[in-house]
Amino acid sequence: MKKNFFFSLLLILGFTKIHSQGSDTTNEKIDTKKLFKELTDQACSCIDSIPTYDRIKDSITANISSCIDDKVGAYQLAEKFTSIDLSNPTDEKKEIKITMNFDKNSKEYKDIYYKMEKYLMDNCSVLKDKVAANNLVNNNSMSSNKKALDYYNSAIDETKKENYKGAIEYYKKAVKIDPNFAFAYDNMGICYRRLEQYDLALESYEKSLKIDPNGLMPLQNIAVVYSYKKEYKNAVKTYEKIAKIEPNNPEVFYGIGQIYALHLNDNEKGLDNMCKAYNLYVEQKSPYRTDAEKIIQMIYADMKKNGKEEKFNEILKVNHLNSN
Repeated sequence: MKKNFFFSLLLILGFTKIHSQGSDTTNEKIDTKKLFKELTDQACSCIDSIPTYDRIKDSITANISSCIDDKVGAYQLAEKFTSIDLSNPTDEKKEIKITMNFDKNSKEYKDIYYKMEKYLMDNCSVLKDKVAANNLVNNNSMSSNKKALDYYNSAIDETKKENYKGAIEYYKKAVKIDPNFAFAYDNMGICYRRLEQYDLALESYEKSLKIDPNGLMPLQNIAVVYSYKKEYKNAVKTYEKIAKIEPNNPEVFYGIGQIYALHLNDNEKGLDNMCKAYNLYVEQKSPYRTDAEKIIQMIYADMKKNGKEEKFNEILKVNHLNSN
């Protein structure tokens, strides 16, 4: 929807101006590159404040999207101001017409949103942590035993310091007190994985699954560990198990697509799955859309080199995407 806003020059002059490098004081203008960074950094701080404990992914990604949306309009407005000469105003009450497009489906809005999203994926480390969070609590996810929780929290502190061996020792103490402490096994597995002790990581995840057979966190991590171990068919089977529990989980299609394209030399299956992941990421407003897009571009380059550009476009069409 198009909305027209009328701003007096007095208001414009009161707008926070950022001096562009090399500009003199008589011709101030908004430095859109600097403003873009400031706005996306603010979005990153907003994302950092989003709680993830015991929340479904859709709710978390909706909050992330809101943090970005909040900055798109401000940047869009700044871009409009750059086309206005603010130097030496002759009439402080002069009205300037600025047309803004706040339709989130418009190309103008999407271009800015995706530009910010990409910057955040590359520069805001907390973003991936929030998207990857899988802390939905089930009956045995957390312990009700205070001592077990104390050990668990100490393990979390050691993990933050990247002392994975120390964290594992605390997790072991926690599960010794409470053998049904699923999150402790999950995080223990992550620590083993970071130490590249993959068999012990799998063992930890399997213990978590015995407590909660539908635990998404251990299943997703098992698929990742199988990929590290180069047991790609086992990784695909694990993703397929996740699909039975959560059929609209884009991580399933992304994981399978990546394995087929990068490791099993099957670009067609890889592309089909990656397109499905991309569509779900877009639908769920997940910033991981940018990662799927990169893999699709990589597959395109390989298929084009091998004379399969027509097949590439055919698969995109089936998934309601275009190659532009």
